[in-house]
Amino acid sequence: MGSGPVKGFNNPAAKQIITKEHSPEQNKVDKDACQTATFAAGCFWGVQLAFQRVPGVVHTMVGYTDGAKEHPAYEDVCRGSTGHTEAVQMMFNPELVSFKDLLVVLFDRMDPTTLDRQGNDRGTQYRSGIYYHTDQHKEDALEFIKEIQPKYTGKIVVEVKKASKFWPAEDYHQKYLEKGSQKADKGCLEPIKCYG
Repeated sequence: MGSGPVKGFNNPAAKQIITKEHSPEQNKVDKDACQTATFAAGCFWGVQLAFQRVPGVVHTMVGYTDGAKEHPAYEDVCRGSTGHTEAVQMMFNPELVSFKDLLVVLFDRMDPTTLDRQGNDRGTQYRSGIYYHTDQHKEDALEFIKEIQPKYTGKIVVEVKKASKFWPAEDYHQKYLEKGSQKADKGCLEPIKCYG
């Protein structure tokens, strides 16, 4: 699990999404009004912290998805034997942040042209993915990738698949970087350092 470079928010559009003005009440919405998104982009610690900071994201959890083994443990996933990828599942208020906005933040956190790798983290458990929960989110994801592909010299290799069972990671992984004193405040743009 990763030690990786310090990573700030580089895309002006991602910065704008994260610093969008909001009131604390907007982050306390009825769960029935929320939608779910599940993303993978390498080490899940940094990805979770990035989304904790997005106004309209009301809950995040790290875990494992898109694998065959039931109740996978971190050690199993690290060995690459379960088929799972490290992922972040979140609930978000679509009235405050759109699914496309979340994709902008996701792509700011990773190199979408590297297969089974992000930074120093290598292996199928670090592959990038958008695991959609609705047909509309699938359509939005495919359209977004088509739209931004010309900005990259390499082919985008982020998998887009229907969400399967999400297994929450062990408690010590949850909000790991926040527990390590990195800020999770809404709108925070401080660089994120993944360590462990």
